[in-house]
Amino acid sequence: MIETPQSFVVSTECQKAAEQHGFRRALGEENGWAAFQSTTAQGTIWLASIGVSGPWFLAIDHAGVVEELGVSPTEMPGPGLAQYTFDSLGLLYTVLSRIYQLAASLPDAPLREFRDKTNGLPQTTEAERLIIQRVGQDIFRARLMDYWQGHCPLTGITDPALLRASHIIPWSECDSDAERLDVHNGLLLSALWDAAFDRALVAFGDDGQPQFSPNLSVPARAELRWRGPLLLTAKHRARLAWHRTHRFRTAIA
Repeated sequence: MIETPQSFVVSTECQKAAEQHGFRRALGEENGWAAFQSTTAQGTIWLASIGVSGPWFLAIDHAGVVEELGVSPTEMPGPGLAQYTFDSLGLLYTVLSRIYQLAASLPDAPLREFRDKTNGLPQTTEAERLIIQRVGQDIFRARLMDYWQGHCPLTGITDPALLRASHIIPWSECDSDAERLDVHNGLLLSALWDAAFDRALVAFGDDGQPQFSPNLSVPARAELRWRGPLLLTAKHRARLAWHRTHRFRTAIA
């Protein structure tokens, strides 16, 4: 059913869709599937169609994106690890935007970026080490903005100045740079929630529901408004369990 080779119109639409969502490196077409990559996100995407009126087909090879995309694959032959079908270009565009965000933050994209930016930088003095740490924290925040789609998942706040990159396992207590920069070790929280979480006045259960410390005053708790639980992966839950054991319960005790 896939148009092979792609017509001029289908090829143009595929290229436009890829370019507008960060996948600007065209790798050519095979069996009707046009392949694209990004210089800033990992993985390859493929786009195809049966004609200009659709439906439109997408394939991806990034395992982390497949796991967290939240879209059911289509059973059809094609490249990559999973294939998807969309009735319109609008629906395809929405998913491509999310794919780029995930591909830019999973699984070790922040670590690669950190190593590229700090390779060769001196780390002899405390001041030099603080500079390296700041580079890592800036990368971590940027990738959390991608992963959480630029908003606090509890409150919906989108103002960057009011959002904080909250480490679950603190930077100083991580065993490696890989752990420090893993987006599953972070939450993008509004400033008030970040302060409460950082000081172990709140924690989160496996269901994503907040748990409040008895040390938190009633008025303060009333100001910690939230719309719904966090949507968590198993990797988040493992780290949040650490936070409950080593920070939250310890603070209560």
